[in-house]
Amino acid sequence: MQRITIAPGYEISRVIRGGWQLAGGHGTIDGDSAVEDMIAFADAGITTFDCADIYTGVEELIGRFRVAYKNLRGAEALSRIRVHTKFVPDLTVLPTISKAYVEGVIDTSRKRLNLDCLDLVQFHWWAYDIEGWLQTAGWLKELHEAGKIGKISGTNFDSDHIEAIIGSGVPFTSLQLQYSLLDRRPEKRMVTLAREKNFALFCYGTVAGGFLGDRWLGQKEPEHPLENRSLTKYKLIIDDFGGWELFQALLSTLRGIADRHDTDIATIASAAMLTKPGVAAVIVGARNRDHLQSNLAIADIALSETDRAEIDAILAQSRPLDGDVYTLERDREGRHGSIMKYNLNKGEQK
Repeated sequence: MQRITIAPGYEISRVIRGGWQLAGGHGTIDGDSAVEDMIAFADAGITTFDCADIYTGVEELIGRFRVAYKNLRGAEALSRIRVHTKFVPDLTVLPTISKAYVEGVIDTSRKRLNLDCLDLVQFHWWAYDIEGWLQTAGWLKELHEAGKIGKISGTNFDSDHIEAIIGSGVPFTSLQLQYSLLDRRPEKRMVTLAREKNFALFCYGTVAGGFLGDRWLGQKEPEHPLENRSLTKYKLIIDDFGGWELFQALLSTLRGIADRHDTDIATIASAAMLTKPGVAAVIVGARNRDHLQSNLAIADIALSETDRAEIDAILAQSRPLDGDVYTLERDREGRHGSIMKYNLNKGEQK
């Protein structure tokens, strides 16, 4: 597994194990099996794990994994494990947010993860029209200085707001954002900003909720309602990208490239993102270890000039998505924003 240093003394695996599919609402999770799966990922070299305060039950599972991994492999092995969580205050909390609230959520994450100091916290703010996001970033800086947060990062902020946060003196390490062959909004400004301000990019959505996979090659365009919110979300992206016919052309091209590399479409789609400037890692959603070998293969794929040219030829026919990073999703009355869930902490912190 390729590794990359994103800050002095801070190294991660270039494939990050995502925890969203272990959250409540995705079916029954056996805790013991989930911990065993995490151990298998770590042993194989995927030593960085992504979770969030709003992923019900996931921080606790990773906390259990950390204890088990130390018992099995020792303190040195545990020191290579990185856990990236998120701080996502509910939309209803934003107007009255306080430092006490922020610190309470961070302390809860520390307890769940069995970490005195959280490795990396990714901050999200649902609504820019509600003031407080910059002050809240400042409170996270204070918690960093107090030794409760190691690295301060963000998720789904746009370029203007990232510039403001960094400009206010908040030390900023990385940004998690939706970035895929279908959604190239980060290339408008964020990639350049990341280079100028020296922060890393972590990509989610690289397989578009499963759409960028062999399952959908040659299939008829699905009709609403789709089977889950993730597919609904990424089908809207496909529509904006250029529609089902162009999407099928992309899948066919990726299948041809996958044949040359003896792998599958999803692996190629994710591997392509690791070649993008500024991208430190891709986040792979994994309910268990069933696809561990293909997850490992992502970092090993070396796309040729021919591979890249074939992909670029399809992408050149697509329509650019509107706005900056996460702009479409922030319009709560729009097609993309209306399907989002904005209150997932359920008032656990007061």
